[in-house]
Amino acid sequence: MFKVKTFGMELRPMRTMKELQELDEMVNQFLASEQVQEVVSVADMPTTDDTGETIGIIRVVCYKGR
Repeated sequence: MFKVKTFGMELRPMRTMKELQELDEMVNQFLASEQVQEVVSVADMPTTDDTGETIGIIRVVCYKGR
């Protein structure tokens, strides 16, 4: 069975690399805690405010569950 998990992270100017590393860690901890054997896909999508400025990121992970 395929399962999907969504993660979100706010992005702030001049801190993006740190925040992306934190998002990676969050996803990796989830995959380890759920003992995921196979990731099918990973997709990132930015979120924007009403001016079009990027203010966050959403990461969707599709994986095979038990």
